[in-house]
Amino acid sequence: MGLIRKFKVNYVINQVKRAKLPAFSEGEIKRWHVVFSGKVQNVGFRLETEHLAKRLGLTGKVKNLPDGSVDLEAQGTREKVDFLVNFMKKLKRMRIDSAEITEIPLVENENDFKTV
Repeated sequence: MGLIRKFKVNYVINQVKRAKLPAFSEGEIKRWHVVFSGKVQNVGFRLETEHLAKRLGLTGKVKNLPDGSVDLEAQGTREKVDFLVNFMKKLKRMRIDSAEITEIPLVENENDFKTV
């Protein structure tokens, strides 16, 4: 990994580590599909999403789509998924024009969050 890439990765990871998480209430576990559009590729979006989702205890996956948007499936409480989406919207190095959230069926026995 090049020096600049390593710096960017460390920056993203440290930003997630410093994020202040609220006290979340217990809620029903559901699965949410979110499509982010805007300037969301080549800015560390998937890496930051993955690390924050893991910190929140969410499972699922995140991937780039050919049209320049990012596809997220996150399983957990709506409160935690909303926190993740709102956190990403506030980042200055990316621009989210829209984040369409829909409920989708649960994935049984899923135990991790990954970048695809």
